[in-house]
Amino acid sequence: MFDKYSLLRRLQELPFSEQEYWVIAGSAMVLHGFRSQTHDIDLGCSTLLADILEQQGYTVSRYEDGTRKILYSEDVEIFENWIEGTVEIISGVPVVCVDGLIRMKKKLGRDKDLTDIALIEKVGETREHFSKKG
Repeated sequence: MFDKYSLLRRLQELPFSEQEYWVIAGSAMVLHGFRSQTHDIDLGCSTLLADILEQQGYTVSRYEDGTRKILYSEDVEIFENWIEGTVEIISGVPVVCVDGLIRMKKKLGRDKDLTDIALIEKVGETREHFSKKG
């Protein structure tokens, strides 16, 4: 399990350029503060980084559209060009924006993704409520 601190530490160990990857899924939920922990790390990446990782011999599977999923390590999976919305920097790490995270989870449409969307919306409403009081 990764909390925000251990997640950031693990991400900083990765030898990737900040222009070539971004944090998505449960890890983005942790970095945005919607969840306290995640089981693994999912990243989006550029075609350039996907090419490099495939050339280095990492396990690659292809989706019907030709994009790749790369098993980087036991706890890191990387998805080529999987992004909605924009990327923002949180604690020095590129992370999909909240709106993009919601759109990605809607596309997946699994029960756990719908639960995450409800959590994001609930936390967002709470944050908005408190920011108006401030």
